[in-house]
Amino acid sequence: MNAVEFQGVSKSYAIYDAPGDRLKELLTFQRLKRHKDFWALHDLSFEVKRGETFCIVGENGSGKSTLLQMVAGILRPSSGTVDVQGRVSALLELGAGFNPEFSGRDNVYLNGSILGLTTRQIDERYQDIAAFAEIGDFINQPVKTYSSGMVVRLAFAVAINVDPEILLVDEATVCMAHNETHSFWITVVPAENAKPGNYRIEIELSDEQKNTKLAKHQVDVALQNMKIGSIHDFDVTNWFYADAIFDWYKTDMFDARFWKLFEAYAKDIAEHNQNTIYVPVFTPPLDGVKTPSQLLKISHAGKTYHFDWSDVRKYIKIARNSGITHFEWCHLFTQWGCKNAIRIYEGQGKGEKLLWPPETEATSGIYRDFLSQFLPRLRQFLADEKILKNSFFHISDEPNGDEHLENYRKARAMMKELAPWMKIMDALSDIRFGKEKLTDMPVSSIEHATHFIEEKIPCWCYFCCAPRGRYLNRLLDTPLAKIAMSGTLLYRWPFKGFLHWGYNYWYKSQTRQLIDPFNVQDGLAWEKSCWTYGDTFMVYPGENGPIDSIRWEIFGESLQDYALYQAAGITREDDLFKPVKSFENFPKSQKWRLAARDKCFAKVSRKK
Repeated sequence: MNAVEFQGVSKSYAIYDAPGDRLKELLTFQRLKRHKDFWALHDLSFEVKRGETFCIVGENGSGKSTLLQMVAGILRPSSGTVDVQGRVSALLELGAGFNPEFSGRDNVYLNGSILGLTTRQIDERYQDIAAFAEIGDFINQPVKTYSSGMVVRLAFAVAINVDPEILLVDEATVCMAHNETHSFWITVVPAENAKPGNYRIEIELSDEQKNTKLAKHQVDVALQNMKIGSIHDFDVTNWFYADAIFDWYKTDMFDARFWKLFEAYAKDIAEHNQNTIYVPVFTPPLDGVKTPSQLLKISHAGKTYHFDWSDVRKYIKIARNSGITHFEWCHLFTQWGCKNAIRIYEGQGKGEKLLWPPETEATSGIYRDFLSQFLPRLRQFLADEKILKNSFFHISDEPNGDEHLENYRKARAMMKELAPWMKIMDALSDIRFGKEKLTDMPVSSIEHATHFIEEKIPCWCYFCCAPRGRYLNRLLDTPLAKIAMSGTLLYRWPFKGFLHWGYNYWYKSQTRQLIDPFNVQDGLAWEKSCWTYGDTFMVYPGENGPIDSIRWEIFGESLQDYALYQAAGITREDDLFKPVKSFENFPKSQKWRLAARDKCFAKVSRKK
């Protein structure tokens, strides 16, 4: 369906040589023509589909703004038809309608009402608007005291929070403030003998090629007299894809170079307060047919299978040495429906020779026979490595609906017979799976996770492409102040863990085709599948390991807040969390978070 469609559209303006000519023309009922026609647009036809970004390029006076004003409904065409399907927000002149004598807050309500929001709707969006504008306490000062960049930021923040389906941006609104073209993240690690107190750190930027100093900045930091420690009773996983390492770095499967790279990525995961890593004992049945990345070496003689666990053991050892403590084992049935057995290869899959056809049913005799031999040996391996209690197991990712539910019931029944010791955890939001105890530990979307808590069903939670808007997420358009609230929101309710599917998915959606992650952040699937920008990965492939995104740094830092709440003994019923009402309605400012941290620091100090 098209969001915007122009068919044979023309737009003319009447140009008069003198003001009186307009009146003379009116008095003669336009029998006497006193104007010239200026055609801003002539016989224009095009269409814009939902989800597309459409750019209009042209010289001054070529009709770009006229076109946008017709989409916005401000102008009508002289001929032809304009069809617009969806709610429109037009950023044609940011700041128009702002009263310079009013405060930024007052202008938020004024501008919001102009854009069609009720006072209640603006109340609900106010924290999002303030967080996105990032003008701090200036929001309570008169707009006449703002710089032009601050006005633009505030107006833009208001406009996008109308939740438009069609967003129009004119060239006059493309504004970037001075010195905001690059962002830097600097991690400061105190020395072991550093004393608690306030410190000032000086940061100097220089151009090494020109041997010139560009700028100096001073940052005040406070070193607290405490050690937070690790999070306990809460697990975090962001799915690591070994196949992405194979394909991006061109390793020969699990060769020496792979293991060196894997160590760098495992350390990065642990350093960002994540304690769990996905183990591809088989090639994960996730998002398309992947490059084989099967750790377990398999051979067989007839119906008897032999397993070589050496690479699995090496993977576990490197992960543990890197700081990982928990292990998430490959899904055993296909994604989105639990319909088939997964692709398992002879050897480790180098020749892609499957042990059975890909259409083999989930509970077929051949797959049941394989699992009956594999699962006891898996349990023995876990016991030998002393990680059985620290392991999570999957059946199928994101089953949904009646057909999937029935397939899942059958697979679960077979697993209970073959491996009654195995506790199952899967990402799903249909509460029936939890109520029937088909899944021991549901992992629900944050849109529905609190319903599981209300039903007293223990669960993890997750988010991915959705929800967006006012909800917590960590996409490219999610303000950093919102991402920084992740640890607080995950602590607010008694979830057992958090899962996200995209740590290093550097592929076009559902394929083995690599994308350029430095230029593509949606798996080339925004239009087709609504994969949102920033959802598919959190780190970029560096020469010898990951390059962390600032979003990943902020998310990792937010989990320090979780550990801080635990260290301070803050209960989930504490008055501190009164403003935290849901994953949609919560404080979205750095000021609130820093105040909450100060309260925790003070409480820990009193304990001493």
